[in-house]
Amino acid sequence: MRVGVLASGAGTNLQAILDRLHGREGIEVVGVGSDKPDAQALARAAAAGVEGAVFERGDYADRAARDRAMADWLESLGVELVVLAGYMQLLDPAFLARFEARVVNVHPALLPAFPGIRAIEQALDYGVKVFGVTVHFVDEGVDTGPIIAQTAVPVEEGDDVASLHDRIKLAERTMLVETVGRIAREGFTITDRKVRIG
Repeated sequence: MRVGVLASGAGTNLQAILDRLHGREGIEVVGVGSDKPDAQALARAAAAGVEGAVFERGDYADRAARDRAMADWLESLGVELVVLAGYMQLLDPAFLARFEARVVNVHPALLPAFPGIRAIEQALDYGVKVFGVTVHFVDEGVDTGPIIAQTAVPVEEGDDVASLHDRIKLAERTMLVETVGRIAREGFTITDRKVRIG
């Protein structure tokens, strides 16, 4: 399976994918795109010999034009699955239509609870005892796509945003890599929003 990754920042989830999946069992990361030219994710891609490209919002007439260019680029690379690894932009509906049920995101919460930004802060403010991570397909809503996998992360006494975020990031990396690997190796079906791998 040919995988394209979109990332906006440090690219730690991308690095985990490169380290554990890229070049194994027919899985190839063929392109890494970013909305930020200084994203460390692009340097990680270059170090792995993976093509990178920048799609800055200011270089295009609007978001739709940027996302169209990004989709064109991904399709030119033969991308079969798009992974959002810390990509901090909403995707245009036309982009999602071109990669329907083929865009995967990881969210730091047990969806449908705490969608959107500041999920960890929201959860701590609410007083939850169990938090977690969700890997899901992306649709036109905000973190509303079909859920592929979830894992729980306990909230410990004295946790603050930073300490909980550190444990969430570890869970995110593990689950995202495992889920992308399983999708690539085993395939999947979606019936009534329920995702079955294999």
